[in-house]
Amino acid sequence: MADISLVIITYNEAAHIRRCIESARGLADEVLVVDSLSVDDTVAIAESLGARVLLQPFLGYVEQKRFAISQATYPMVLSLDADEALSDTLYQSIAREKEEGLSKDCYSMNRLSNIGNQWIRHGGWYPDRKMRLFDKERFAVEGINPHDKFVPLPGAQTGFLRGDILHYTNSDIESRVKTINHFSTLAAQAFHERGKKGSWIRLLTKPAFRFFIEYFLRRGFLDGFYGYVVARTSAEYVFLRESKLIALQRRSA
Repeated sequence: MADISLVIITYNEAAHIRRCIESARGLADEVLVVDSLSVDDTVAIAESLGARVLLQPFLGYVEQKRFAISQATYPMVLSLDADEALSDTLYQSIAREKEEGLSKDCYSMNRLSNIGNQWIRHGGWYPDRKMRLFDKERFAVEGINPHDKFVPLPGAQTGFLRGDILHYTNSDIESRVKTINHFSTLAAQAFHERGKKGSWIRLLTKPAFRFFIEYFLRRGFLDGFYGYVVARTSAEYVFLRESKLIALQRRSA
């Protein structure tokens, strides 16, 4: 039987951290929380649930994940965000693999997201496959802030686990709007720092293209009202990111 470290990065996640940790109770042999100096009860709640807490000023989403995973005690790491939890089916899938010694280096699974108390099962939000259980020596953290991506290294053996990561992403539309505004700012800044250029063509075409793909091609319309909200705000995210990137270029010209 292999040991697993559950690794979570947090900042003001008092509303979510208990659900996240408790969803892996009995499965994780270590719970490590790397907190970005929260001002709410995140740290106190995590410690009350037996987590080892490290305080680390925020380095960026990709960089913070790298740091947190490097601090895990065990080679096998289960990485969750604070607003995520394991479904019962996914819990059992991981438990079976753990009992058999975790024969693969990296495991992927689907993520199911919730907005306004509705699970979104189509569009751009599902199946949203993620690699979240892995040998920390056999993977890499990539991506552009604020979107990190875990990828297996060449030669790593990969597997897929049944069940879902349950992602409690937005409680309502107002929360969704705040999220896309914040993330679009971070993404535009990251693109700008990498020398990526915005353009009027991208600004005019990419938002509409994103909506068409998510709402029609990926059948977001099957999720009803919130399916439309998700597709529409995804397009708005792209519009804001591209607009902010152009604004950054204009200021630095």
